[in-house]
Amino acid sequence: MARRLAQAAPATGGRGGVLKIVAALAVVLAAQALLALCLVSAQQLLVPRNMPFGVTGPPSPVVAEVASRAGLELTSYPSESAVTAAADRGELYGAYIAESSSDTLVVVPAKSFFAQTELEPAFLAAAHKLGRPVTVREVAPLTSSDPVGAVTSLLLLPLLIGGYLAAVLVFKAAHGVAAAPWRAAILIGYALVGALLTDLIAGLGIGAYSSSHFWPLLPCFWLITSAVALAAAALQALVGKLGTLLVAVLFIVIGGPPAGGLGTYLLPVYWRNIGVLLPPQNAVTLVNHVLYFDGNDIATPLIVLFLYAAAGTAVIAWFGRIRPGRPTTGAGDPQAPSPTPGNAAGTDRRRAMIGMLVALGVCAVMQSLFATTYMSAGHAPKASNLPFGAVGSSPLLAAAEKNISLKVTQYPDEAAAKTAMDEARIYGALVSSGGSNALIVVPSMSDLAPLDLAVHFEEAARSTGQKLKVQQYTPLPLAAKDPFGLVQALMLVPLLIGGYMSSTLLMAATGKAAGRWRAAQLAGFAVISGLVIDLIVCYWLEGFPSSKFWITWPICSLIVAVVAFVAAILQKLLGPIGTLVTVVLMILLGNPSSGGASGVPYLPDFWRDLGPYLPPRNGYILLHHTIYFDGHGTSQALINLLIYLGVATAVLIVLDLRRTEATVPTDATEAAAVSVPIGAVP
Repeated sequence: MARRLAQAAPATGGRGGVLKIVAALAVVLAAQALLALCLVSAQQLLVPRNMPFGVTGPPSPVVAEVASRAGLELTSYPSESAVTAAADRGELYGAYIAESSSDTLVVVPAKSFFAQTELEPAFLAAAHKLGRPVTVREVAPLTSSDPVGAVTSLLLLPLLIGGYLAAVLVFKAAHGVAAAPWRAAILIGYALVGALLTDLIAGLGIGAYSSSHFWPLLPCFWLITSAVALAAAALQALVGKLGTLLVAVLFIVIGGPPAGGLGTYLLPVYWRNIGVLLPPQNAVTLVNHVLYFDGNDIATPLIVLFLYAAAGTAVIAWFGRIRPGRPTTGAGDPQAPSPTPGNAAGTDRRRAMIGMLVALGVCAVMQSLFATTYMSAGHAPKASNLPFGAVGSSPLLAAAEKNISLKVTQYPDEAAAKTAMDEARIYGALVSSGGSNALIVVPSMSDLAPLDLAVHFEEAARSTGQKLKVQQYTPLPLAAKDPFGLVQALMLVPLLIGGYMSSTLLMAATGKAAGRWRAAQLAGFAVISGLVIDLIVCYWLEGFPSSKFWITWPICSLIVAVVAFVAAILQKLLGPIGTLVTVVLMILLGNPSSGGASGVPYLPDFWRDLGPYLPPRNGYILLHHTIYFDGHGTSQALINLLIYLGVATAVLIVLDLRRTEATVPTDATEAAAVSVPIGAVP
């Protein structure tokens, strides 16, 4: 086989070419595995861990009951005003005020929506069990444009990616010159432009936060983007092209997952401690506290981000002025710029400057797209025509539908409704009989729908005077280490990235956008890649039941193969820019329209309508429904993916068999390859 590959791709240099291909695919596999490990292990099990929680008043048995089961770090305050002030400053995730006749539970939704959903039910259940009357008071409530606290995480994406891409593309445009006196000024200037674009798009354009926050957030965005860009440029100055990989690994693959957008004290302790040292977590804390806590308690993130920016500037200055800039390419590297005299040198500088402006223009477009797509798709999830079942009749249903959009299907009995749940056709059901009402929710169907349904039906029960009991039903229980059903959405990201990067690095390794054995090489990688991701998520991280290991493997491989083949075709037709188009289709359009853990009914109309035509949604449904719903509801998704695969395979084989093949410069793929970590949603 190796001999055939060598003969089929003489341009790659025989046996050396085969080794380059193997090495390239090994790099993609390692990056893919690391990303899957970091993403899933950091976010699969979000529970309180040493979570700051305030108490005041006499010792409360309710607090003792909850603290014995939840990971709370209790801090005693002298008075109600003191503990409330601490919550107002964003220092606490909640507080319990014990009094003689009744108690008060203080919740802080803006600190963490997920933490509130953990703490409030736990305290109310304990108070009810112990016979203590308790009222709930909200401090720093979330806004209607950010009902689940997603905006902070979504803002991090364009800021982080923008800073990273700016450093890398400027480095490429400068032909590998590691540093120069103007490098820091250019990156700081771009950071301001990127910050302004993000602020305009997310705030004034999409309305993810109020216009009153436009100016307070602008310097924060500027600092975050500058810190990432300058630190990235500094690493490039120190170690050359390897610095690009180091930045991607440190700031995005490792730094992104523990950013803590859902609440840093819900993360595993080791991930939280890692995140404290890196820009993403500090950026999330800074933005969150400016948005919801009037800028209180932001000294630490400001110091950390300023240190990254200052250290990056110092390194750039050292290499640019004290130690003159020099190319990082080797002496024998064909990319290394040769010495040029007088006018020719001036022309080269002008060309480099034009190249940098073009590169920064591309970066601005990408940052704007990240600010637009993910924010518009996910900042305010709201159910629309949520599939729902009803057994019997009750005024509860009509009352609930005033506040939540349901697509109701009547069923003759509870068994029929549960069959529909088994087949992933409905997200819940109201069973009414003899004056009693039971709301059945399906946690394995959506992380948000069970809570959403419970809140609205409980409100309807209070307004109508009806009794309501809420119960959960899962055809196959969620894995113990995935209580919210987040794992399939998380593992989809490395599958997508592995797909297009395998094709991209093959193009870099061979110097060609296609080759006679390209389809076979990508298919082989997809098989191995799917197995590796399956092993990591299923057995290492226990992210889904081990009984589903074997059926999950071919699904993972199918997703990788589809994306890889589409990328290979686009690269053949468009050259290296085909990778960029693939990123836009799969990551900027496909991933936000997949529906993810919340489900398709929570997407805005545009994203809901777009999703069926792109592989990510079909891949997610096939993966998720196969694991938790025994393959029900996957026919359309499977057919769509197989059509993609079949058509792409045929087109790729035809293109690969063409004898005329333009050589693709290896360095032309590097700018596209910087998208390796994109999609690692914090």
